[in-house]
Amino acid sequence: MRTVNIHEAKTQLSRLIEQAVRGDSFIIAKAGKPLVKVTRLDAPSVGQIRRLGFMAGQISVPDDFDRMGCEEIEQLFGSEE
Repeated sequence: MRTVNIHEAKTQLSRLIEQAVRGDSFIIAKAGKPLVKVTRLDAPSVGQIRRLGFMAGQISVPDDFDRMGCEEIEQLFGSEE
């Protein structure tokens, strides 16, 4: 994430806001110390981002998933039963 100083933020505010709207958040710092983070309003916060289960109800796994292709695999590797 890009960090800009207050002077640059004041002189380039329009450009920086356009970048934030496109999803490129940035930090404004004073004397090298980060003060604020600028990001688009509808950007999800860290706590809102969910990855597990994001496709729940959209796919299905067959009941025999762990046995699919077992005959072919046994033939390829010479199963000894």
